[in-house]
This record gives sequence, structure tokens and C-alpha cells, in this order.
Amino acid sequence: MAQSVFSLFKDGQEYMNTWPVKRELYSFFPECRVISATRFAIKVMPPAALLACTMMFNTLGNDFLPQVLAVGLFFLSLPLQGLLWLGHRSNQLLPPQIKIWYQDVHRKMAAEGCQLHAMRSQPKYIELAKTLKTAFAELDSVFTKKWFD
Repeated sequence: MAQSVFSLFKDGQEYMNTWPVKRELYSFFPECRVISATRFAIKVMPPAALLACTMMFNTLGNDFLPQVLAVGLFFLSLPLQGLLWLGHRSNQLLPPQIKIWYQDVHRKMAAEGCQLHAMRSQPKYIELAKTLKTAFAELDSVFTKKWFD
């Protein structure tokens, strides 16, 4: 199913805000690293683009305006690339091994009495993110630690 770029940005923003960036998840999922890098890029790249463009324009002059603009657009595109990746990833179906693990975690959380959304037969990464966020918010760290040993 084809999605527009704007819906991917929106999904990426939602996924970035939903995914729990926890130490336990860093070795299992690339999302933690991508989210950290994207948040850093959102803060740092606009001022860096402005600084780089200003310095290049002052140094090289008006003749190199296309190159100055290209450098500025490159700097500004870095956070957008992270959001696009996150938006695409959030809509991907879970691979079989992670799907089984997700279903196991979901069942254990339901047994503990957590308020969860219904388990889907073909879960996506966004469902995994919501489940993990609920797990880290509502369950004891001793209980969640068993999943990552």
C-alpha cells in the first residue's frame, strides 16, 4: 500500500513518540538509535545549516549560491530522513520471530491485568511499540527484565 510522504512523516513522528527508548531495547532494535539520532538532528541541524550556509556564502560569495543552498538543504534533510525511516518502519509487519515474542509479551501483560489494545493477527511495529510502552510504564522492572535476558 503506497503512502504519501506526509503520512510517512506523521507516522514517523507518532512512532518516535510511542517507541520506548530504553537501555534494554538498544541491542534488539535499531529504533532506539534512529530515534536518538533523529531527535538530535531535529535540534542541531537547522542551526548547523544556517551556520554552514552563512559561512560558505561569506567565504565563497554569490557565485556559489547553488552549492550553498545544496549544503543547507542537505543539513535540513537529515532529520526528515530519520522521520521517513521511522514512518516506514512503523507500518512494516513484524517478522515471524518478533511476532511470536510480541504475542507472548502481550499475553503475559494481559494476564497481569494491563490495559492493552486487542492483539492483531498481523501486527506491525507500531503495535509492538505501543505494547512495549505500556509494559515499561505499567509493569515492574523486575517483570520486564525477564524478557530481555
